Amino acid sequence: MDLEWFHWLTYDSDSDGEDDDEQSDASADDQSTIENPTNSPSGSRVDDEDLEMIVVRDANEGEEVYNTYGTMGNAALLHRYGFTELDNQYDIVNIDLAMVTKWCTSIFSSRHARARVSLWRNLGYSGCTSQDAEYFEISYDGEPQLELLILLYIITLKPDVYDKLICVARDLVGDEEHDTIHNVVKFVNGTSSTPNSKLNGHDELHDVMKKFLHSESICSALLSLADMRESLYGSNTLEDDEEKLQACCIVTERKLYHSLVLRVSERRILCRLRKYASSRSKTKKRKHP
Repeated sequence: MDLEWFHWLTYDSDSDGEDDDEQSDASADDQSTIENPTNSPSGSRVDDEDLEMIVVRDANEGEEVYNTYGTMGNAALLHRYGFTELDNQYDIVNIDLAMVTKWCTSIFSSRHARARVSLWRNLGYSGCTSQDAEYFEISYDGEPQLELLILLYIITLKPDVYDKLICVARDLVGDEEHDTIHNVVKFVNGTSSTPNSKLNGHDELHDVMKKFLHSESICSALLSLADMRESLYGSNTLEDDEEKLQACCIVTERKLYHSLVLRVSERRILCRLRKYASSRSKTKKRKHP
C-alpha cells in the first residue's frame, strides 16, 4: 500500500506568547484537514508538553493514522528527525565536485581540470546542489549518478576527441536534458573506433549511456574516488564499524548507535561502488581482449 500520509510535527515553545497561541489556534480552525469532527472536551487546554500533529487528510477520532517520512536516506532522517533505519533502501553517498576536481588535478594539470569541467557545464550538465556545495549521488546499489559518469568521460577524453567536442558543444545542447544526452551519445559513438550500429529513441538511452561510459579509465577513476571518499571515515575499517554497531546499545548510546548506522550504510555503498566499477571494467576487458 502506497502511503501518502505526510505529517509535520511541531512543538509549542515555552517562549511563545498568548497572542501567538491564539493566532496558531485560529489558523488551525481554518484548516478543515486538521480538525477532528469531534470537538475537544469542555475546559481542556493544550499545554507545552502536548504534541501537535498536522495531517494532510481528514481523520476521524479513533482512526489509525500512518506516518511516513518519504524516500529519505539515513543522513536526512538523522539530520531532520534524529534517528536512522537499518538497511535503508533510500541511502546514498555524496561525492563532492571538489573531490572530483582534486582527483583530476592529481593526474592532470589544474588547467586541464578547469577546462574539462567548463566543457561539461557548457553541455548543460551540473551536479546536485545543497548549501553552496555541488555533489554527485551514489545510489544504494552503488551506481554513480549519470552526470558524474559524463564528467569523468570528458575529463579522460583524449585531446583530439576533446577538441572535436568543444567545437560542437553548443550544437549538442537540446531543449530537454534527455535531448542533450542523446546528442552527446551520438557524438561519442561517432568518434569511437568501434561505433554502435543502433542508437534508437530514448527508452534505451539511459542504459546505452551507462554502457558507453564504462571505459577502463572511468572505472579506474570511480575506484579512486571511492578510496578518497572512504578516507573521510578515518583509519577504522568497515568491519570495525560493524562490530561497534553490533555491540552498541540503542537505548543507552543512542547518538553513537545512529551515527554508526549511517557510517556503516555509507561505507557499504562505497563497497558496492567498487564492485560496480570493477565488474564493469572486467566486462570491458572480456569483450575487448
